[in-house]
Amino acid sequence: MEEIVREENLTFIEDSGRGYRRVVASPKPISIVEKDAIEALLVKDITVITAGGGGIPVVENNGQLKGVEAVIDKDFASALLAAEINADYLFILTGVEQVAIHFGTPTQQNLIEMTVEDALRYMEEGYFPKGSMGPKIEAAFLFLQKGGKNVIITSIDKLQAALAGKTGTRVVLNTKKAVDDKENLVTA
Repeated sequence: MEEIVREENLTFIEDSGRGYRRVVASPKPISIVEKDAIEALLVKDITVITAGGGGIPVVENNGQLKGVEAVIDKDFASALLAAEINADYLFILTGVEQVAIHFGTPTQQNLIEMTVEDALRYMEEGYFPKGSMGPKIEAAFLFLQKGGKNVIITSIDKLQAALAGKTGTRVVLNTKKAVDDKENLVTA
C-alpha cells in the first residue's frame, strides 16, 4: 500500500478514528450535465432522484467529457441543479431537525428562519464549520443567489412538518421575501 501511495503520489489522511481516506480535490460544480434529461422527466411528472453523493465530476475537453479524480459536494450539486431547473424550493436533508448555533452545548439555539445576512454572520462567528453545516449553508446561498426562493434544512423524518412550517430551518434572502409556494420542490 505504501508503495502505491508513493508511486501514484496519493494523499491519505486519518479520518476521525475511522481509518484513513484518500484526499482529492473538491471543486464546486459549475453545471449539471444531465440537466436537460432531468427536466424532461420532471415535465412528465416523473420523480427524479439525482445528485446523490454530488455526482461524478467531469471536465470537457474538445467536446468530450472525461472523468476526473475529485469529489463533488452533494449539497452544492443539488443547489446548482435546483437553480438550473428553476425550482422554487430546495430542501437540504441532514441529520438534524433544525440548524442551530451553539450546537451541542447547554446554550444551543435552534433556528426556525435565518436570512442570508444572519447566516453569513453565524459563519463568520464559526457556528457552521466546513465539515458539518457550512456546506449546507453555502449551498443555500448558491440557490438563493441564482433565483431560488426558499431553502429548508431539516432531517428526512421531519420533512412533512417542515413543509407545514412546524420545524426545519428556512434560509431566505430576507424575511419579507419568504415564499410559501410549494411547487417545484427539489430535495438534496
